[in-house]
Amino acid sequence: MVRHYTGEPVPKETLERVVETIRRAPSAGYSQGQRLVVITDADGRAEIGRVIEEAGWAPEEGLEPWLASAPAVVLVCTREQDYHDRYTQPDKLDDGEEIDWPVPYWFVDSGAALMLVLLAAIDEGLAAGVSGCPTDLEKELRSSFGIPDDVRIVALVTIGYGAPDPGWSAVTSRRTQSRRDPGESVRWERW
Repeated sequence: MVRHYTGEPVPKETLERVVETIRRAPSAGYSQGQRLVVITDADGRAEIGRVIEEAGWAPEEGLEPWLASAPAVVLVCTREQDYHDRYTQPDKLDDGEEIDWPVPYWFVDSGAALMLVLLAAIDEGLAAGVSGCPTDLEKELRSSFGIPDDVRIVALVTIGYGAPDPGWSAVTSRRTQSRRDPGESVRWERW
């Protein structure tokens, strides 16, 4: 995860290849509820910064500018209704009813899309970082970028050419928290 960029623009063709990857992202029942909003223009990126700073969510003193330095910000979104629409079609009904969703797969699939964007950015020689979208910011960001009310912003992904980020590197979780022992995360054959 990178939290500081050189500011050098990323060619549109490169970003198009990165975001095109979600067309192949897994989705429950092929519901395809993932949506992306790619923001590259200076006014749009400034709007993201304004919304975040007014909410008091700006970086602390001494930390490199993160969102403000990224030449591209991708809002990873999902539309839950796409899943309900798909799972009320005859081939997906369970005894004539929509399934009882064990987990909200619209968020699971958004996570898969987010990972594809990150990996595609890396494959293009770029750096990327992820931020959640706090609930109190989501409504204003949706309004700022014309995102319909039935579409949720799941995360923000910054993309660009990485720059040193010694301030962030000193305080991010990857530096302040140790990695779990592999035995805690992965078990073989049984728990």
